[in-house]
Amino acid sequence: MRPSRRVFWGVFWLAAVTAFGVVGYQLIEGWNFLDAVYMTVTTITTVGYREVHALSDAGRIFSIFLMVGGVGGALYALSGIVGYIVEGNIGNVWERRRMHNKIKNLKGHYILCGYGRVGEEIARTFKEEDVAFIVIENRPECVALLQKTNYIYIDGDATRDDVLKTAGIERARGLIAAVGTDTDNTYIALSARGLCPSIYIEARASNPEAVTKLERAGANRVILPHAIGGNRMAMLALRPAVVDFIDNVAYSRGRELQLEAVDIKDDSRVRGLTVKEIHDRTGVTPLALQKKGRALMANPAGDVVVEAGDQLIVIGTRSQLISLEEVL
Repeated sequence: MRPSRRVFWGVFWLAAVTAFGVVGYQLIEGWNFLDAVYMTVTTITTVGYREVHALSDAGRIFSIFLMVGGVGGALYALSGIVGYIVEGNIGNVWERRRMHNKIKNLKGHYILCGYGRVGEEIARTFKEEDVAFIVIENRPECVALLQKTNYIYIDGDATRDDVLKTAGIERARGLIAAVGTDTDNTYIALSARGLCPSIYIEARASNPEAVTKLERAGANRVILPHAIGGNRMAMLALRPAVVDFIDNVAYSRGRELQLEAVDIKDDSRVRGLTVKEIHDRTGVTPLALQKKGRALMANPAGDVVVEAGDQLIVIGTRSQLISLEEVL
């Protein structure tokens, strides 16, 4: 039996024995309630004070059974408490409470469902990019790995609505379904879309046939890791220098050049400027422009005007991107 259950049944037994003793002394000896309680407690705890009143033979026999039952219950409860502490359950309770407080303060974060090989890499990238996120995982071996990190996590089933609500899905910026099976990822996407219709959902698929189902379930983007891996290997064989450049820009730590996607808002100060004017003011190089309802425009001409609702993909140094932020 688990220590928590031993604690419960031990406390229950002590409470039952105490109530039995109080009632017994009142019926056998005719004592009032306070005297009966006092005598019961001193008997169970074996403190050894004198009797409140002289006991009759029936009262003494009753006290013997009360001591045996009370001491046995106390030892049973004590063993459960010690086991509970030794197994770290109290520490786990405090850890869950600490996580709960952190989760309540999250806003605009990402929810990562699954901490397998793919999920671990996603979490590492989020950490490097200083992005707020929370991991949902219920496999014991993966939870044990999460406990060794500083990540905020929930030990639970990501397919359940209450777990997603605990993760603050109403306040989240996006959700990534990266568990091991397409069925679970589909169910997660369906649940997340129902709870928060506006949230961005990205899902992992193991089988190309699951892509359509995941999109129907509400996923904005579906990723096939094996397809991406195969494409990358092919590109490394054909154009290794290009892949190295993209890796250095997008993934390497401490990189000087960075790629960034910029959403142009209604109140943005670059609204109405041309691509060339943005380059002249900030130094960043616009690589592509996404206008509403149109295909992605690669290498936009310098006289193209940037409007509200557009998304501009740029490359530049950290200082240049900071200049762009100040202009925005």
